[in-house]
Amino acid sequence: MIVIPVKDGENIERALKRFKRKFEKTGAVKELRNRQAFEKPSVIRRTEIKKAIYIEQLQRSEDI
Repeated sequence: MIVIPVKDGENIERALKRFKRKFEKTGAVKELRNRQAFEKPSVIRRTEIKKAIYIEQLQRSEDI
């Protein structure tokens, strides 16, 4: 469970922003989306390789 201590006189929006940031770091929403449908390990690996190739191409195009 995520606990966010709120100080006296602290703005509620700021505390909410801290909560959202902490919640996103846990990766709960990302894991829920991944578990909605099963993906074979080979497919996961293939998408990771495609992503790495894409990022590398972007970095190379920035260097030029």
